[in-house]
Formats: sequence, structure tokens, C-alpha cells
Amino acid sequence: MSSNPSSPSVTVNGRNYRLPTVPTVVVCVDGCEPDYLGQVVAAGQTPWLKRTLATGTALIADCVVPSFTNPNNLSIVTGVPPSVHGICGNYLYDPATNSEVMMNDPKWLTAPTLLAALAERGKTLAVVTAKDKLRRLLGHQMRGICFSSEKSDQATVAENGIDGVLDLVGMPVPDVYSAALSEFVFAAGVKLMQTRRPDVMYLSTTDYIQHKFPPGSEGANAFYRMMDGYLAALDAAGAVIVLTADHGMNSKIAMDGTPDVIYLQDWFDAWLGAGKTRVILPITDPYVVHHGALGSFATVYLPPGANVAEARSRLAKLRGIESVHERAEAAAKFELPADRIGDLVVIGERSTVLGTSAAKHDLSGLDAPLRSHGGVSEQRVPLIVNRALPTLDRNRRFRNFDAFDLALNYAQ
Repeated sequence: MSSNPSSPSVTVNGRNYRLPTVPTVVVCVDGCEPDYLGQVVAAGQTPWLKRTLATGTALIADCVVPSFTNPNNLSIVTGVPPSVHGICGNYLYDPATNSEVMMNDPKWLTAPTLLAALAERGKTLAVVTAKDKLRRLLGHQMRGICFSSEKSDQATVAENGIDGVLDLVGMPVPDVYSAALSEFVFAAGVKLMQTRRPDVMYLSTTDYIQHKFPPGSEGANAFYRMMDGYLAALDAAGAVIVLTADHGMNSKIAMDGTPDVIYLQDWFDAWLGAGKTRVILPITDPYVVHHGALGSFATVYLPPGANVAEARSRLAKLRGIESVHERAEAAAKFELPADRIGDLVVIGERSTVLGTSAAKHDLSGLDAPLRSHGGVSEQRVPLIVNRALPTLDRNRRFRNFDAFDLALNYAQ
């Protein structure tokens, strides 16, 4: 990380960023499959987005795989893939303690964030995230404002850099399973811009709506209409805005409308014996009602002495499996830390999700056909800037973690 206080730029994780000269807002819209935007714009319901797509910069980028929340949010704020920053899922198996744990503790981070570096250079920072699971990671070593919608009523100056959030935003604490959890993020962002005018703001929503409603549906369009109004207000305040997503979203159902699931733990138990293998689903977090902890990416820890190549070959033949990779190959292909994934990495096809054992997944909370993510099929995401970027090479491969590069190095 660059430490020259007179330099007009800062270097973080090998990438150089100019310091902002105007307020800069990067927005991560959780689960925003590009088709959501295409459908709502075609319906004529988002005037700010329609204008921005015409006069700004509209790109399609790749998120990191696994296409889950934590790895991608941390990639966006570090500018690098999980092989560098270490966060390779929402959840992992820790061999050192023989336990399965949430990756929401900063101890798992292996790289600094750009947010912390900008704050160190004297820039004012504000981070608002929907769920508290991300807050500690995003705000690690960052001086500034950092709070979640979920626990907005508990924000203190000592812990979050701000108090009185509910009075500031003018909304009650939202239900964690609601569109209001994301709306609170946008409303807080607008209020902070109006009252504090931070140099840099990072806003991260939740994908509750995207898990429930497909592109073009009224439930989805209502969400994007809401978002459009808040982004228009940030734009009117003179902010550079970059909008991207942590992952896309797809329907994951069979022809009878039920979830199309491959229960990997049951499959391995039947083949090698009960409890010999350990299947980890990195989508797992405390909020599983809307997806039942079912996603299209899994890692498998095999018993000592197991024939990894044979296991890979057998698994790859299952209907609904897109690909199976041994550890080293998976780490290289998906830019993952090799010591934090299993002996095998399993990717489900576009309409298929992966589970552990059928008995361990409670799907009773699913009140709509299952939509989820995690695989390569959810890798394409929008990358939109409310500025024309005439010097940008549009032929390069764009990643969602190029968001701050575009915001600071091109859009100022």
C-alpha cells in the first residue's frame, strides 16, 4: 500500500488509484443479473438508468467464482480476486480447528482494502451494507462511517463512526427478509451525501428480491424503480456513480417446478460410506429462508488416501454437474486460495443447485420457485458508470472488481 502522503494516488494490492476529486459512489446491487436492468429499462420505468446507459458507460463484467456475496464484495473493495484477499465464500471448513465457520471475521482477510487506504490518505469514507455479516469485513481498519441496515439502530460513533442513523434516514429498522433492507442502504446513502458529503461511499444491498422475483416481474421492477430514484438523487448531487453486482441469479428448478438439487453428501455417503467425506456449501450464511442454502458451487474434502481423480471422474458424470476440478486446477482457474477449498470443487449447471444431505436442507421457507447462484452461469454482471469514458479500452476483460478503477482512474 502506497504511503507517500503527497502523491495524488494510492497503490493497493498492486493496483494504482487516483485520489477522488469529486464525491464517488460505488454500488454493489446484490444478485443483479443484467437482464433485470434490460427488462425494467425496456418497460420505461427507470429514467435515470435509461439516460445513464445512453450517455454514460455500460459494460458487462465477470464476477469472481464462487459467485457469492462475500467473495465478490471483498474483491470489489480490494480490487483483486480471492486468491489475494482470501475470502473465498460466505462459509468454509477450517481444517485447523476441524470446524465449519462463517467467513465474516476480518481474520480471514489476507489483503488490505482500498477503503482503508483512502481513509488513511485523509479521504472521508462511508460504507452502508444491508446485512451485518459484511460490515466488519468491509470496514476493516477503515476510519469513517460503516454500518448495516440490519443493525442500524445499534450504530454508535465508537463502533460505526455515526449514531442516530434511524433519525438520519427517517426509516425504521427493516426486516432482513424484505426489499426495505436494500432501500435503507440507498436512503442512507442519499442522506449521507446530503449531510456529510463523503469523498467515497460504498453501498451494498441484499438479493432477497432477486431470489424471489425473475427479471421483468412486477416484484423485480418495483425494486429497480425504487433504486433508480435514489441513484438519480446521488447523481444530482454531483457524484460519480459506478454500479455493479456481486453475482447474477438464475432459476434453479426442474420441469415440475421443484428445486433441481444434487445432494452431494448423500451421494458420497452412498459411495464411500457415511461421514467419510465433508461437503461444504460456501453459500451458507445465517439467512437461508430465500435459498435454503442451495447454490451452484460446492467444495468436497475427501478422506485420506482417497483416489481424487476417480472421485472427480465419477462426479463429473452426474446429470446437472457442469464441471468438477481438483484443488490446484480450481485455485488457478477461479483465482482462489488453494488452502481454503476442498480436494474437489464442484460447479452445477445453470438450472442445478448443490446440497449436502436432503435431510439437512429446510426448504419450507421457499414461497416462490427457487432462484439462486454460485456457479459460472451467474458470473456475468453489469458494470455501469454515469460518465462517458472515452479513453477506456473496451476490448479488455472487465471484472466487477474493476469498479473503483473506473470510478477513480477514468471517471473523475
